[in-house]
Amino acid sequence: MPLASLLTPANTALRCWVSELSQGCALTDDYEQLLANDTPLLDLRAPIEFIEGAFPKATNLPLMSNDERAQVGTCYKQQGQACAIALGHKLVAGELRQQRLTAWLNWLDAHPTGVIYCFRGGLRSQTVQQWLAQAGRPVTRVKGGYKALRRRLITELDTGFEQPGFVLSGLTGSGKTDWLTRSPLSLDIEGFAHHRGSSFGHWAEPQPTPINFENRLAIARLKQRRAGIESWLVEDESAMVGRCPLPKRLYERMQQVPVLLLEVPFEQRVKQIQHDYVEVMLAHFNQDISRLSGYLQDSLKRLYKRLGDRDWRRLSQQITDAINQQILGFGCDGHQEWITELLGRYYDPIYRHHQASKEDRIVMRGNEDELAHWLKEHKGVGVI
Repeated sequence: MPLASLLTPANTALRCWVSELSQGCALTDDYEQLLANDTPLLDLRAPIEFIEGAFPKATNLPLMSNDERAQVGTCYKQQGQACAIALGHKLVAGELRQQRLTAWLNWLDAHPTGVIYCFRGGLRSQTVQQWLAQAGRPVTRVKGGYKALRRRLITELDTGFEQPGFVLSGLTGSGKTDWLTRSPLSLDIEGFAHHRGSSFGHWAEPQPTPINFENRLAIARLKQRRAGIESWLVEDESAMVGRCPLPKRLYERMQQVPVLLLEVPFEQRVKQIQHDYVEVMLAHFNQDISRLSGYLQDSLKRLYKRLGDRDWRRLSQQITDAINQQILGFGCDGHQEWITELLGRYYDPIYRHHQASKEDRIVMRGNEDELAHWLKEHKGVGVI
């Protein structure tokens, strides 16, 4: 139904709301600049919407709570837009309205260049924009809201990897992640996913939602291209990084582009695994050895079916023995026993089988310095 047809004398709330908005308010549809420049974003959607998907630089200060949003949505379906708007103004009124207005004003004090948005850039963000203007704080809102920003990032995921790229491969423990992040061509997929891509790769902090993972990745690629970096470099990953699926087009391109193979001596790989999954995690757990033990045993348990009961029990006991040595003050080197066996009997055979399928795409293999030199020679960009 056209908005004008609702403006009868009976629809007082709707008439007043439209009159307020007719004063004119600033809009922006420069989605690329907002995302690439890390513009502070004030997300006015309900918390349940924000949790499902948001942007890295967004703060959620909703106009309506989850329950209030549900009530207004039900009213809209049953009684129409005018009644829904009237209910919204009734629910967010008086002291509650002032509390939320104060929170928005405080946010703008801390983020004077910030912009606001709701889901589609409609009633919620327009209402808040008008209230802020009445409080003497005009603010720009995003045309099309969250949906338009998200659509721009989906486009980036679909088209941003058409340029030449590279995949960095190597056996487990080669230090691929450390090497990769030193190159301006790189996109840290595992960092965006909060997961190292293996059974031991889950971080102490939870993974983002798949939508948030995609948003982080797309923004990073957008920033690269705006900086004139067309080529890209990612670590060899499966279709899932923990619970985060790789964007379809990126995964397809990863099966097509040239491969760089990082080769590292076995002993160095064992020490790298010890550093990444024992020493770093122990520091993350504030030197709580019991938490480290739980993390290692839980990670090993994920491999139970593939290892079989006998091998799993032996490796589990080796972890326990190494933990006991740490408790007695003998350091972390005791972990090298189970790491050596797990690499040799499990991870290396799997990775070599996986690597054989892309042998014809390997354009360079070598150590860290050799790969860095090759990348600089062929793309003019090495590693730092």
